[in-house]
Amino acid sequence: MLKVLSYSCRFQNVLASHSRASAITRNSTESTTPLLRVLNSLRGSNHFNSCVYRRAFFCSDSSSSDGSDSVVDGGPVAKSATGEAEDADSKSSNSILPSVFRPEECFTVLALPLPHRPLFPGFYMPVYVKDPKLLAALAESQRRQAPYAGAFLVKDEADSDTEKNINDLKGQELLNRLHEVGTLAQITSIQGEQVVLIGHRRLRITELHIGDFNYPRLADFGAAISGANKLQCQQVLEELEVLKRLQLTLELVKKEMEISKIQETIAKAIEEKISGEQRRYLLNEQLKAIKKELGLETDDKTALTAKFRERIEPNKDKIPQNVLQVIEEELTKLQLLEASSSEFNVTRNYLDWLTALPWGNYSDENFDVAHAQKILDEDHYGLSDVKERILEFIAVGKLRGTSQGKIVCLSGPPGVGKTSIGRSIARALNRKFYRFSVGGLSDVAEIKGHRRTYIGAMPGKMVQCLKSVGTANPLVLIDEIDKLGKGHAGDPASAMLELLDPEQNANFLDHYLDVPIDLSKVLFVCTANVVEMIPNPLLDRMEVISIAGYITDEKMRIARDYLEKTTREACGIKPEQVELTDASLLALIENYCREAGVRNLQKQIEKIYRKIALQLVRLGAANESSLASDAKADCLVNSSGNMIQEESEIKDETEEKRNEEKCDETSSDDTDSEQKHPQRSNDKLDGSKDTTEVDEAEEANVIEKVVVDQSNLSDFVGKPVFHADRIYDRTPAGVVMGLAWTAMGGSTLYIETTHVEQGEGKGALNLTGQLGDVMKESAQIALTVARGILLEKDPDNNFFANSKVHLHVPAGATPKDGPSAGCTMITSLLSLAMKKPVKKDLAMTGEVTLTGKILPIGGVKEKTIAAKRSGVKTIIFPAANRRDFDELSPNVKEGLDVHFVEDYSEIYGLAFTEDSD
Repeated sequence: MLKVLSYSCRFQNVLASHSRASAITRNSTESTTPLLRVLNSLRGSNHFNSCVYRRAFFCSDSSSSDGSDSVVDGGPVAKSATGEAEDADSKSSNSILPSVFRPEECFTVLALPLPHRPLFPGFYMPVYVKDPKLLAALAESQRRQAPYAGAFLVKDEADSDTEKNINDLKGQELLNRLHEVGTLAQITSIQGEQVVLIGHRRLRITELHIGDFNYPRLADFGAAISGANKLQCQQVLEELEVLKRLQLTLELVKKEMEISKIQETIAKAIEEKISGEQRRYLLNEQLKAIKKELGLETDDKTALTAKFRERIEPNKDKIPQNVLQVIEEELTKLQLLEASSSEFNVTRNYLDWLTALPWGNYSDENFDVAHAQKILDEDHYGLSDVKERILEFIAVGKLRGTSQGKIVCLSGPPGVGKTSIGRSIARALNRKFYRFSVGGLSDVAEIKGHRRTYIGAMPGKMVQCLKSVGTANPLVLIDEIDKLGKGHAGDPASAMLELLDPEQNANFLDHYLDVPIDLSKVLFVCTANVVEMIPNPLLDRMEVISIAGYITDEKMRIARDYLEKTTREACGIKPEQVELTDASLLALIENYCREAGVRNLQKQIEKIYRKIALQLVRLGAANESSLASDAKADCLVNSSGNMIQEESEIKDETEEKRNEEKCDETSSDDTDSEQKHPQRSNDKLDGSKDTTEVDEAEEANVIEKVVVDQSNLSDFVGKPVFHADRIYDRTPAGVVMGLAWTAMGGSTLYIETTHVEQGEGKGALNLTGQLGDVMKESAQIALTVARGILLEKDPDNNFFANSKVHLHVPAGATPKDGPSAGCTMITSLLSLAMKKPVKKDLAMTGEVTLTGKILPIGGVKEKTIAAKRSGVKTIIFPAANRRDFDELSPNVKEGLDVHFVEDYSEIYGLAFTEDSD
C-alpha cells in the first residue's frame, strides 16, 4: 500500500512540475479544447466557481517521543490534543504515509469548501456538490488514481447565508473565506451530486496554485497546443524576441478561439435539430405502435393497400382482366418499396388514378323524348334544327336500348348558345357533364397524358374527366375545337383523332395509365365558330350542326323570357319596381346588339339593371333620410302637443311666432299620421319617441317605378353603336346591295362603282375597301362578264373600253374576302354603264363564272336574317341554295320575295325591271 501511494505521489509531483496548470485546469472546465481549458485557467479568478486549487502540505505528528511540535513550511503544526488516541492515529497514519516531511512528494489538490462542519481524519462525510465543473474535476481526479481533495471549512460572516454565498465566490475571495487548516480527504465514491469523503490527515494552505509559467514559456505553450499549421508554429519558434513571440501566439490563440466558437455554435444547432427530429420520430413511432396495438390504424402500406382494394371491390366484376392484373402487380410492388423512396410515390399516385376510374360504371340514361323536348325548350328558344337532331339521337337510343357515343359539332358565331346547348343535352339524357376547352392547346400530353417517369406527370383530360364525373358515359363538351394550336410538343389535332374516332376510342390508350380505356359510350359535343378551321381528318369524324344565329323576333323572345328574368333576379330587383318596354328592347337589339348571338344583349341588359339598382338604392336612401328627419321633428313634440324649447329664454316675438307655426305644422302632420297609423298616435300620447322604422310596403309605395323606354334608353346604355345598314333609301346607278357572311353572323354591304375618267382606250378598274385576293379576282371576273353582257345588250355602248372605273366596298377598315360577291359586282358595273339604278329593296349574293353561271354560296340563314333586318323585300339566291332556304323556319322567311337563279341573265331581268311604283 505504501509503495503504491508513494508512486502515485511522485507521479503527481512530476505531472505538476511539467504541466501543472494544464492538468489542473482540465479538472475545472467542461471544454473539450485543450487551449480553451488553459486559457480559462489563466483568465483569473472569475472562472473558479467553488473550486480553488491550492498547494497544501500534510501536517503530520512528529515521531519524537518528547512531544515537541514539528514545523512544516515555516509554520507550526497543530499539536495533538487527544492523547493516546491521537498517538494511535498518528502511528496508523505513519504506516500509510511517510512522517518525514519531503516537499517533492506532496500533493497538489483541490480545495473543497465545507459549508457546515469540518471533516476529521478517519471519518466519512457525504458532501453535496452542485457545481458541475467541480464535480467533473473531482471525477477526473478519481479517474487518474489521485482521488484526493483538501476539505476546508468556510468562515462564517454576519447576516449571510453561507451555503448560498459560497457558490458565488471565486479565486482570492474564496481563499480568504476558507480556514487555513483543513483535512486531506480521499474521494471514495461519486453518485450524482453526492461525493463521499474519508479524512486522512490534517492539511494547511500555503499558497494559491496558478503555476510556474513565465512569458517565454507561455508563448511556447500557446503555440504548441494550438491547431496552427507547421509554418505558423515554425515562425513562433524562430522568433527570439518575447514580445513579438507573444503577439504571434496571441493571434494563433484568437483564431483557435473563434474557430472553437463557430464549431460550438454549429454543433449546438445540429444537436438541437437532430434531437428535435429524433423526438418527433420517436413520438410518431410510438403513436403508430399504440394505434396499431389498439387496432385503430395500420401502417401506411397496409392502409394504402386496403384503400385501393376497397375502391375496386364494388366494380371488380366490371373491370377488365388486364387492368385487374396491372392493379395487383402494382399493389405487390407497393409493399416491397420503402415509403421514403421516390418510386413509392410514383406507384402510389399511379394506383390512385387507376383505382379511381369508373370502370364499367354507367349512369342510367333517360330516353324520354317528351322530357328531353321540355328541357330543351326551357333552356333555349328556337334552334328547331338542333333540337330535332338531339331528339333523333334520343329516339335511336330508346329503340336500341343503349346509346352509342357520337361526335356532334355545333358551329356558329359567338353567343348563340353552343356551350349551353351541350349542357342541356346532358341534362335531357341524364348524363354527367364535363367541359374543357382546347383553344390554343399545343401540348399533346394534355390529351394523351404524360409518361409516368416524368416529374409531375398526370393523365390526359379524358382520364381526368372520368375520375371527376364518376361515370363511363358522360357528355364531354370540347370547346373551341377550331382553335387547336400546334407547337413543339406535337400536333394536338392529330392526337384528338384517337379520342374522337368511334372506331378507335373503344381502346383509348393514355400515356400515363398505359392501359386501354373504353370511351365508346361517351357522347362528345364539340363547338366551333368556323368549321373551315377544323382539320379535315378531324372534321370527317364529326356531325356538324350549324347554328346561324337569331333574328330580331327571336332575340326579343329570348330577352323577355330568359335574359331579363335572370338578370333581374341576379340584381335583387323586384318585378314591380322596373318596367322594360318592348320598344326599348327592340331599340336595344337594333342599335346596340345587332350581332348573331345574344351574349352582348345579355351584357346590355345587365348594364341597364345595374343602373336601375343604383337608382333605386339612391331613392331609398333619400326617402329614409326624409323619414328620419320627420321622426326627429316628431321627437320635439311633448305630450300636450307643444314644442319643447331647447333654449332657456325666448328673446323676441319673432322666434316665438316661428315656434308656434312649427307646432301648428307638426300638429297637422301628426293628425294625418294618426289617421294612417293609430299605433304611432298612441305612442305620442304616451310621451314616448316616434319610431323611424318603415315597413317594406311603405318603402315600395315611396319608391317610384322605374320605366325604361326608347326615349331614355341612352341614359342607361349610352349612344347607339350601330346605325341602319341601309345607306340609301333607293340605291343610285352604280350601287347595289350585297349580302355577306361573317363570324358574328350575316350582314349587308354595298358595292359602289363610279366613273373616274373618260378617254379613248382608257378602260381600267381601280379597287378599294380592303379586299382580299378572292374578292379582287371576283372583281376582275365581274368586269369581264359585265363587258360581255353590255356588248350583248347594247353593242354601241363603249363605256368599259373608254372609261376608268373605281369599285369600292364601304367600311374600308373591315377586311373583306369571299367568293359570293361576283353577281353583285356585275350588277353594279352594268348599272353604272347603263346609268340605270337597280330595283328598290333588292339584295343579292352568289359567285359567277366567266360564262355567267351562278354558283352556290354558304350562310343562307345568316344572309337572310341580315337582309330582313335591313328591310330588304327581294333577295336573289343561287338555285343550288333552294334547299338551304327551304329548311329555314317560317318566321325567318316571312315577308320575303326570294328568287333562285342559275344564270346571270335571270338576275339581269330581275334587277333592271321597272318598279310598279
